[in-house]
Amino acid sequence: MIRPTAAATVGAVAIGALALGVAAVGALAIGRLAIGRLAVGRARLRSGQVDELRIARLTVGELQIERPQKG
Repeated sequence: MIRPTAAATVGAVAIGALALGVAAVGALAIGRLAIGRLAVGRARLRSGQVDELRIARLTVGELQIERPQKG
């Protein structure tokens, strides 16, 4: 005969493992979605907006030089 505490422990471990599996699958799905969006974004940038992106990066770099981050 199985003790109630042992059955509860086994059930809790099984539910925890299932929850971790669901979380892992969800994280993979979100990661794939994010990577897909980045790829689409980069494809759109190749159509002529690269210079604007470079200017924006230079501007951000200048701001970081003028105002060093406290850390």
